[in-house]
Amino acid sequence: MTDYKIIRLRKGKEESLLRFHPWVFSGAIDSLPDGLEEGETVKVIAHDGTTLGTGHFQIGSIAVRMLSSSDETIDEAFYTLRLRQAWMMRKAIGVIRPGTDAYRLVHGEGDFLPGLVVDVYGPTAVVQAHSPGMHFARDIIARALVGLPGAGISNVYYKSETTLPYKARLDPQNDYIIGSYSGDVACENGLKFHVDWLKGQKTGFFVDQRDNRALLENYSRGRRVLNMFCYTGGFSVYAMRGGAVSVDSVDSSAKAVTLTDANIELNFPGDGRHHSHAEDAFRFLADMAPDAFDLIVLDPPAFAKHRSAIRNALRGYQRLNAKAFSKIAPGGILFTFSCSQAITREQFRLAVFSAAAESRRKVRILHQLTQPADHPVNIYHPEGEYLKGLILYVE
Repeated sequence: MTDYKIIRLRKGKEESLLRFHPWVFSGAIDSLPDGLEEGETVKVIAHDGTTLGTGHFQIGSIAVRMLSSSDETIDEAFYTLRLRQAWMMRKAIGVIRPGTDAYRLVHGEGDFLPGLVVDVYGPTAVVQAHSPGMHFARDIIARALVGLPGAGISNVYYKSETTLPYKARLDPQNDYIIGSYSGDVACENGLKFHVDWLKGQKTGFFVDQRDNRALLENYSRGRRVLNMFCYTGGFSVYAMRGGAVSVDSVDSSAKAVTLTDANIELNFPGDGRHHSHAEDAFRFLADMAPDAFDLIVLDPPAFAKHRSAIRNALRGYQRLNAKAFSKIAPGGILFTFSCSQAITREQFRLAVFSAAAESRRKVRILHQLTQPADHPVNIYHPEGEYLKGLILYVE
């Protein structure tokens, strides 16, 4: 039996935990113990006293992120076991393989570690805490990461300044917990990428598009490719290897365009097929000539990070896709994505379908896309499925 402080739920509010959902919402709580501090590990019990599990307490709508459905001690042995299980799964399914040393090792609830994200780039693990509890456990987590047998992790960089709840007033500092900088090049399917985990978005690279980039490579031969919202140029690099006759990369960030250029040069030095543009995506699409591209990638940042923004986000997706439908050459292929967790698969499809109808083009679905296997979805937490995508053939 643990001696954690106890959170009691209101009568009848234990049903979601009995179905192993990993969140306790603040409205389900009957009483909080005195002196409870944000980030503490707590034991959650039903109104009748039945133990429902242990988790991290935090202030906000999601009051507890459950780590276990039993009265389990959350210590270094717990984190070591969970991290080892996460690594072994990725090794077993072939995510970690020759030619690929960039992958997601921990995907929050999908790996039964809610509030924690860990991406690995060669010898460096980049850790992001999304909850105060994981912030306080960062040193334990770092030790467990470098201790993973066979993982080859020697550096752990902590990057949580923008991911922790601002109300928690934790003042996290982005820095190395263990090790130091030892190069920024990681490999994905035999291609090399500079990864800027120090100042880049998220952990420095979007590993969640790995499988979709590989699929794009198969469709690129002989095509004129336009990669919108290119960031580090991942789709552009794959299109180059796939035999595209030209590749144009567009991003409003000049820094992102510079990084894209560096990744192209890293893999295809002196190749004149690539051109980059630091421009607004909507303006670029509006100004470009019709039929100029045979393959267009639309991979924008999240248009809706909260449910209150869903309506405007769906308008944005429809507007963006309608512009692409109006400009893509006949027989063209459109890769279009949403990474907004607040947008459902059905809502995104309806926005794209509406855009297709607006364009009056004949459009067929070739593939329906999602996140890769190293971003698993906990079957009891369907909210973990955030990446939606379609590959469309446009006549």
